[in-house]
Amino acid sequence: MTSRELQRAIDQHKGRAQQISATLEAKRKELAGAEAMTQTIDEAQEIIQRVAKDTQNNFVCRIADVVSTALDAVFGADAYEFSLEFIQKRGKTEVEIAFIRDGSKIDPLSASGGGAVDVASFALRVAVWSLLKNSGRSVLDTIILDEPFRFLSRDLQPLAGSMLKTLSKKLGLQFVMVTHNPDLIESADMVFEVTNKNGESHVTRLEDVA
Repeated sequence: MTSRELQRAIDQHKGRAQQISATLEAKRKELAGAEAMTQTIDEAQEIIQRVAKDTQNNFVCRIADVVSTALDAVFGADAYEFSLEFIQKRGKTEVEIAFIRDGSKIDPLSASGGGAVDVASFALRVAVWSLLKNSGRSVLDTIILDEPFRFLSRDLQPLAGSMLKTLSKKLGLQFVMVTHNPDLIESADMVFEVTNKNGESHVTRLEDVA
């Protein structure tokens, strides 16, 4: 190999080395940018999770407040405490509902009786309505109840009627009930009697029936 050929080979290797060095530097910059992006994404996810957690906590507090108020009004203070908890199962967020009585968590469906579940179910409807209302969504200020609290013992029915009246005034929410229960009828602001005559329904204000 002549000296000229040797110099040409050296120059080629230098050119390749410079190209590799430039490529390596570009990759280093890409890696640094990717690491910075990863850090930014991690920070964003942390913020999102924190906000989501705060939102969940606020959501839980507002629902628990309405349900606990209803339970206290019917069964007495501290008889039942309503518990709503977000848990992760199989990569998904699920809601676990429970009652707390005497410091112990109990299953509402198997350990509390139908009356407490009846009241809690009603209160959950009211809580959902309240959340939608406060979120700015357009919702009707009326909830229709078909024979409510039928699993509640007779001695607690008047308290359920008082609870309806209290929530109605507190939240600005109208309840329209279909019921045969005299205790609930007694708590109503306006009562209509529906009768069937010859296959036709007739509606009359109760005060006009006499």
